[in-house]
Amino acid sequence: MSHAPRAVPPRTAHDEAPTRAHAGLARINEWMRRYSWLVAMTVAIVITVGGLVILESGRMRIAAEYETALDAKSATADLSALAADIATLSAQGRAFALKPEPAYKAQFEQTAAHVRRALATLDAYYRRIGDDTALASFAQISAAANEEIERGAARLAAPSQPEARPASDDATLDAALSLLRLNEEQRAQHALDASRADQRISTLCVGALCALNIVLFVLLFRNLGIQLDKQDRVQRELITQQEELDQLVFERTRQLEALAWHLQSVSENEKTELARELHDELGSILTASKMDVAWVRGKLRETEPAMAEKLTRAIGNLDQGIALKRRIIEDMRPTVLANFGLVTALRGLVDEAAQRNNWAVSFDLPDEDPKLGEAIEIALFRVAQETLTNAAKYARASNIRVALTMDQASVSLHIADDGIGIRPQDLKRTQTHGLVGMRQRVSARGGRFEIERVKPHGTSIHVSMPRERVHGDAVATPARSAA
Repeated sequence: MSHAPRAVPPRTAHDEAPTRAHAGLARINEWMRRYSWLVAMTVAIVITVGGLVILESGRMRIAAEYETALDAKSATADLSALAADIATLSAQGRAFALKPEPAYKAQFEQTAAHVRRALATLDAYYRRIGDDTALASFAQISAAANEEIERGAARLAAPSQPEARPASDDATLDAALSLLRLNEEQRAQHALDASRADQRISTLCVGALCALNIVLFVLLFRNLGIQLDKQDRVQRELITQQEELDQLVFERTRQLEALAWHLQSVSENEKTELARELHDELGSILTASKMDVAWVRGKLRETEPAMAEKLTRAIGNLDQGIALKRRIIEDMRPTVLANFGLVTALRGLVDEAAQRNNWAVSFDLPDEDPKLGEAIEIALFRVAQETLTNAAKYARASNIRVALTMDQASVSLHIADDGIGIRPQDLKRTQTHGLVGMRQRVSARGGRFEIERVKPHGTSIHVSMPRERVHGDAVATPARSAA
């Protein structure tokens, strides 16, 4: 019995809403995690600027309130001085009426001028502060004071007829002045109280601003510390991964070097076997064929001269084949190297290349052939062989210099030409002129391979290899036995 597949209900907008909400929250959290330091710095700057604006406005209010208090205190002193001057003015008028002497008149006029100046100063003050009630009270006081000055002036003009002045007027004027003084004292005290309150508010604002900035900077540095710790952990992980990758690359490089050395060993063994077969099998076949053709040519020389001539050409072709066979064998496995040693093989190799390419050769070789071991001798011989081949193909040189030096620990081969020189891009690519094979041969023996462009022109190759066996031998030995 088959069952129909159950249909999956489509996602609706109601189902997708929580997903979008979670995605939005995740983006907001990620943004806050990345830019929280920027938000904290912005908030700290805004708070600092706002606090400075508040403090500056508070300072201006405190200054204005202190100025109001000082003006009120000064007005109180002026009112007290005005009350004293008015009392003095009244007393001087009465004294002149009782005893009209010029000294009293002069003192009255001086006091009257002082009263007028005080009235003008106080009138300007009340008009400036805009207190209508105080200004109305002061207008009455000013009118009474001016009336007192006029009455005194009239008394000075007619001292013999004194004018009676009720005592209630003096009491009313003193009461009005006392009321204004009390009002100014209250104004000054109110301004001082307001300035103290503003000072306390400013102090609280400064404290709150400092505390808030401290909190913000603590949060900022805490966040920075978390970010730095995270970066440090990521960096340590990257370093660990890099070390593991380097170790893996090193192991793979060693494996590739072992494989390359194995392939080179197999190649050399195959060349040796092929050279032996060519020498034994093909050499004997060509030699026997040459002997048979020569015998037939001897029999047909007198009876069939045309056939004898053909056989003579065949013998020449066999000689060329034998020479080609010998050259191939020497290229694959130089018998001179096996029989006489590296120095003799190098000399013969360079001389043969010089004859083919018309080179002038200079040698710096040891007098005797040292015993370096088969692997080292083959590696050095192959490097020299590849170098001379490249020089013949690309260098267009006329002079070649070959030097072989050695000590108890190492052997060095140096080959230089005066050709056009290797190009810088070829030095960087290392895939040109068989450089990879030469480098691999030398590095597999634990040696060092260097190639450089010689100024003004030419190319120099320097190879240095240890004379003792290195770890590469231990890797290569089973490869040769397996071959």
